[in-house]
Amino acid sequence: METANCSGAVVGNGDMGSQRDRSLLPERLQRRDQERQLEVERRKQKRQNQEVVEEKSDFFTSAFARERAAVEELLEGGESVERLEEAAARLQGLQKLLNDSVLFLAAYEVRQGQEALAQLQAALADRRLQLQPKKRFAFKSRRKDAALATEVDAAPGTQAAEGILASAPSVKEEGGLDSSWLCGFSNLKSQVLEKRAEELHQRDVVLTELSNCTIKLYGNPNTLRLTKARSCTLLCGPVSTSVFLDDCSECVLAVACQQLRVHTTRDTRIFLQVTSRAIVEDCKGIQFAPYTWSYPGIDTDFESSGLDRSKNNWDDIDDFNWLARDIASPNWSILPEEERTIQWD
Repeated sequence: METANCSGAVVGNGDMGSQRDRSLLPERLQRRDQERQLEVERRKQKRQNQEVVEEKSDFFTSAFARERAAVEELLEGGESVERLEEAAARLQGLQKLLNDSVLFLAAYEVRQGQEALAQLQAALADRRLQLQPKKRFAFKSRRKDAALATEVDAAPGTQAAEGILASAPSVKEEGGLDSSWLCGFSNLKSQVLEKRAEELHQRDVVLTELSNCTIKLYGNPNTLRLTKARSCTLLCGPVSTSVFLDDCSECVLAVACQQLRVHTTRDTRIFLQVTSRAIVEDCKGIQFAPYTWSYPGIDTDFESSGLDRSKNNWDDIDDFNWLARDIASPNWSILPEEERTIQWD
């Protein structure tokens, strides 16, 4: 009897286990069905997001092409200062369109847009130069005939874009460059150089052949170009459009701009505020950190520049000599935080 009872208990327990398994089966199926539905929803959302990105990319492409054609038309018929100023304003809007679209554009689309903007900037500068009145200058015997170097060793296909100036501007004084739209310094050593806001507003700044100099630019330039600088410190207020560095070494810079392009430069630290992706090319030993320079009136200059201070891609760098996306470029790096404390004044 005990054996029978035991067997009955075992059978009863077995029936209970089977019932429990059967009761769990719908729950497993339900959970699997929920997971399947979540996966379907995830794929649907991904597809919708991709469609949105494609729509945004198509909109950018058409809008950029339309505005680019308008700027080119203004430059082709740029026989007056008014037309050139309109071209400059629309070019600034074109730069903002590219900056606002960087997040959803492919890297090659960003690069093409930056190259197109550089070419338009070059054409605008050339047109401005053509409209400059011819002047005669008498140089004293002790003054040097300082001339601005204009040939830039650019990457294939970008030389016209990088060569912003087509010929040497007039020389105002030894080491000084000046015209209605251009200002800067040239051929100087071991000096402290400054430009105030009223001198810089929406002008193109060119700095070339400087050595062991400290340059402070208070205000809002339109563009900034630094070439052939050695062991210099450059502090600049917000630049409305582009900053170009070429053939520089062992420099320290603080710049805020829409676009930064660094070419054939080495061992240089850049404290950067930039709204698009910065570009380095043929460079070594470049270090980046956030823009930290400040001076009385900088808030007004930022408002005048049109830069979005909430956007700073200081550490989002494109190296044209390094195509591997999963391995960091050896040509640039992030400046360690303990090395970012600098007394600018």
